[in-house]
Amino acid sequence: MPDLVLLLDSPAATDLATAGGKGASLARARRAGLPVPEGFVVATEAYRRAAAGLPERPRPEDVPEVPAEVAAAVRVAYAALGAPPVAVRSSATAEDLPGFSFAGQQETVLDVRDADGVLDAVRRCWASLWGERAVAYRERAGSTGAETAVVVQELVPAECSGVLFTADPVTGETDRMLVDAAWGLGEAVVGGLVTPDAIVADAATGAVRSRRTAEKAVMTVRTGSGTVERPVPEERRHAPVLDDAAVAELVALGRRVADLYGGPTDVEWARAGGRFALLQARPVTTVRDPWNDSRGRDHLWTNGNLGEAVPGTVTPLTWSFLEIFSAHAMTTMALPGLRAYGRIGGRAYMDLSTASALAGLVGVPRGLFVRLVGSAFGRIPAGLAVPRAALDRRAARRVLLPAVWEVVRAVRREKPHVDASVAGNPARCAELTERVAGLDAAGLLTTWTAELRPLLVHTSTMLQVAGRSDPRALLGARSRLERLLGPETAAALATGGELESLGPVVGLARVETGELAEAEYLRRWGHRGPREFEVSTPRPAEDPAWVRTELARLRAAGAGPAALLERQRATREAAWARLGREHPHRVRGARRAVARWIRAAGMRERTRSEVVRVFGVLRAWALRAGEVTGLGDDVFFLELDALLGALEPDADLTGAAARAARNRAVFDAYDALPPYPAVIRGTFDPFAWAADPHRRADVWVAGAPSRPVPADRTGGTVTGFGGAAGIVEGPVRVLTDVAEGAALQPGEILVTTVTNVGWTPLFPLVAAVVTDVGAPLSHAAIVARELGLPAVVGCGDATTRLRTGDRVRVDGSAGTVTLLGRR
Repeated sequence: MPDLVLLLDSPAATDLATAGGKGASLARARRAGLPVPEGFVVATEAYRRAAAGLPERPRPEDVPEVPAEVAAAVRVAYAALGAPPVAVRSSATAEDLPGFSFAGQQETVLDVRDADGVLDAVRRCWASLWGERAVAYRERAGSTGAETAVVVQELVPAECSGVLFTADPVTGETDRMLVDAAWGLGEAVVGGLVTPDAIVADAATGAVRSRRTAEKAVMTVRTGSGTVERPVPEERRHAPVLDDAAVAELVALGRRVADLYGGPTDVEWARAGGRFALLQARPVTTVRDPWNDSRGRDHLWTNGNLGEAVPGTVTPLTWSFLEIFSAHAMTTMALPGLRAYGRIGGRAYMDLSTASALAGLVGVPRGLFVRLVGSAFGRIPAGLAVPRAALDRRAARRVLLPAVWEVVRAVRREKPHVDASVAGNPARCAELTERVAGLDAAGLLTTWTAELRPLLVHTSTMLQVAGRSDPRALLGARSRLERLLGPETAAALATGGELESLGPVVGLARVETGELAEAEYLRRWGHRGPREFEVSTPRPAEDPAWVRTELARLRAAGAGPAALLERQRATREAAWARLGREHPHRVRGARRAVARWIRAAGMRERTRSEVVRVFGVLRAWALRAGEVTGLGDDVFFLELDALLGALEPDADLTGAAARAARNRAVFDAYDALPPYPAVIRGTFDPFAWAADPHRRADVWVAGAPSRPVPADRTGGTVTGFGGAAGIVEGPVRVLTDVAEGAALQPGEILVTTVTNVGWTPLFPLVAAVVTDVGAPLSHAAIVARELGLPAVVGCGDATTRLRTGDRVRVDGSAGTVTLLGRR
């Protein structure tokens, strides 16, 4: 049976789900030796027992008295503490997390002096979970859970108290700490009843950089009947609360707290008898939120490319691997201090403002940059400019130009070796995957350093080489063919290259005819999937029944990729024959252009597939790390450095588990939100956006008014890129995730946010493909062209304007989707 009450010293109290955010944080700090007052936690299990039978959304007054078995456990714990005056604080499971702290949303009761008072305060904390303010905050933040623990701690008889920020919460600078200090208990400070002293101190030395001593009119003090506000004695109103030595001592404590929590921290402190006590600590949510790089910057962002490769919320471990990948696969976009990609609400976006500024440094005009962006990342909405990031041009050139030349040299040096690298990688990855399954912690550390990291760097470099070997072919060959021959003929001719993205569906056709064994299929394509870069996601190869399940779906629908491929082959041959009859002088040039396109695209596709295969090995390595450390799948919610630290001898696994729990809670909150807009400008708050009933799914601009979607924005004609030529009419099927593919009926028009190679097995079922995110080089466009399916990509808002059952006409040449009728 779960414990109802836990001492703050106990390992179980560091569990977020058991002790809530505040309780887990304080327990972790106390176990790390920080000066946290003694106390205990009334666990979430106690609240669950009290709340059994309550409606889904109760009123505060509906919450009953403390159940007898909980009350008995609380009385024992309070007596064991010595029955001192205590502070009783709510500790919700979604509290004190990066991105949304919930600070001040629930009950705190100070100076409680007997067991009955503690029980009453516990019930008040439970009830405050359902106060209007707390409920509204949770709804705005997108938090679906609602449970709370309660922290009971010995009350510090504070002579003074306040708040310490271990980084500047406005500028994000970590070389300084900010201190607010006032006389008495801290309620006057956090409640805004007093103007505290404000001190800026050097983070490294604790030396005071600046000091503003305020007139402190009131203070919170203890009395025989509880806490009250009293006037500050005249002789202390204008006196500094902390001298320089005390500030240095507090800053030293702040460094220990920041080290423990792994980043900027907001600390509530008290001082009694010349000694500091740590009362609360939470992440500073306004400082360079690692989950949201849009904060504080008027930049333009798009997920038109990264959102396809890395859809959805990214776990911290995956992001760590992606940062290594980006440094070697897109070097000029991943320079230190000049990174042109990032996360918004935990999801991957390109920073077009930084990319534009970097392009400007090497002489690329804004207009040309916008056109190139359209081909690779999707169209920028009309009327929306790309603000260039403000850079120190001289310093930026010193970083950028050597990187550009290094990329040029790498392409020349490594291009002859790409094919050999691609050919040898499957065997190398298979051997590594088998070997890591038997390694201990030391072996995992050694293998990462000596083999896995170098392999990730090498394959990422090969992808950059493949993508830059013939950029004119990748970005311009199709548009030149369209100008020469028209969109439909160009689309028919530029196929037949057996691109790797088509491999999974071609492979299924070969399994169906008996040409290929299931095991061989999984060996070749079992690493590909809808979230193939996300290491927390299982691969098809991990499910022996995956191939049979996909084949059964195709058989039941009467659909087959072989027929589509044969139809497209016939269309292609007819297009060549027509070109030979009508424009014989153009055939040779067209064949050269098509061959060049197929060669360049094929090299990029094959190399990317091998990078994904390496991410499968990284997943196997992480799973083994979870086994040997006992952290299980918590490893996916640790940054790479934290996971490597957990593999070290005598590692703080309790701290690692707590960090993973906090990261998982943030991940879950972001992951529960709908797909974000494809284009974002300015600081974007995903929770506020998701709570807006009039939100737009295509574009969001900071400061722009939120207005209801007008009637002519639902249905009508949706426009995007012509991804694959052809015209077809049919019913719409809107899918938000590939897992919903079972609902897809043959002949329907697939409308979704974004597709990647994991969606490929669904394509033989559909009549056409329409996506919110994408560009001519996107997965949906490439695969649709190979299968002869009309496609319109990069529409921005197709999933919000069209509904399942609508009848539409898809024109893949014009890039339009026209509503013909509502269901």
